[in-house]
Amino acid sequence: MSEAAVLPQPFGEGFAQDPYGVYARLRAQGSVHRVALPDGAPVWLVTHEADVRAGLADGRFSVDKRHSRGGFQGFSLPPALDANLLNIGPEDHLRLRRLVARGFTPRHVERMRTAVQAAVDALADRFTARLEADGVADVVDGLARPLPLKVIGDLLAVPEGEYGRFAGWIGSMLAPGSREELAGAVRSVHAYLVELVAARRAAPGDDVLSGLIAARDSGDRLSEDELVSLAFLILMAGSETVQHLISGGLLTLLTHGEQRAALRERPGLLPEAVEELFRYAVPNHTAIRRFPTEPVEIGGVRIPAGDTVMFSIASAHRDPARYPDPDRFDIGRADKAHLALGHGVHYCLGAPLARTQVTLALGTLLRRLPELRLAVPADGLEWSTTFRFRALRALPVTGA
Repeated sequence: MSEAAVLPQPFGEGFAQDPYGVYARLRAQGSVHRVALPDGAPVWLVTHEADVRAGLADGRFSVDKRHSRGGFQGFSLPPALDANLLNIGPEDHLRLRRLVARGFTPRHVERMRTAVQAAVDALADRFTARLEADGVADVVDGLARPLPLKVIGDLLAVPEGEYGRFAGWIGSMLAPGSREELAGAVRSVHAYLVELVAARRAAPGDDVLSGLIAARDSGDRLSEDELVSLAFLILMAGSETVQHLISGGLLTLLTHGEQRAALRERPGLLPEAVEELFRYAVPNHTAIRRFPTEPVEIGGVRIPAGDTVMFSIASAHRDPARYPDPDRFDIGRADKAHLALGHGVHYCLGAPLARTQVTLALGTLLRRLPELRLAVPADGLEWSTTFRFRALRALPVTGA
């Protein structure tokens, strides 16, 4: 009998119905658990906030697959895409981060904020028109999904006429119907990004991709594969997380009337509310898998080198040892030091842009549609739930 066959499997049907209840039971039993993922792969799951935070900053937990002894390794990519910031060792990681930072100049960052608000306004116009015409509209389809795709398209200088197939490939990667569909989408995106990098190199523009191509540090610069891998990472990380934070964040506000009323009275509190939403409604339930480079003790448990370790951000965010009354959404909460955007060397490079998109999208909806409300009961909403993330499939609203 295999090890996985006798391990606890916490990510079954009960998890989909009540993931935070599962996390609470696991935390009560201890911080570190040897469990099986739905596909049977054995992993170590870390649930206490203090241990999750410490583990994410511990250099002995590597994201480099070369340190794995097998088991769950995550998304399988072609070699040319696999050498990105989420899969490489510390020396290459720091070199790439330094070069990438040179591509994200203050001018680009400010230009992105202006572009995000313009994109939000355009989508909100169409969303409001649909709401007025039909009485009901889906926030996911109308704003949460297309916004990050438009923003990333601008970052990578994707021609607007090509957004359609670009969006189709991303959808196939985030929710593939089959392994063949996933592999086909990855191949298509890879080929497209190779062409895009070549085009921007031949004719640079005032975009972040051109800035990355031009970035140098003491004669060093990004290789072709590194550029394509970074573009792929920006594409994947930037589209999924932002989409789910906008839809999940709005649902949270619509189902917490007193907090929404406080925000209406004091709109300047929106940045504080967004930080609490990152804690309370984080869609990515686990950080990217890690592999200890040597035996490591965490939470009183010795984890062998090479085993797969999953740090549960969602569980950490509901740990009462860190956050008083953690299941309560409170925009006035004093401690909002969440882990939704990472911690340590792998802190998200796109964190400012993610915050900007969520803040501007939610602020615009609340300002322009103050009577917005759910069109169906909250318990009737459909979710996509895996051990890795939990996200709304649709968010129908009314009240134009």
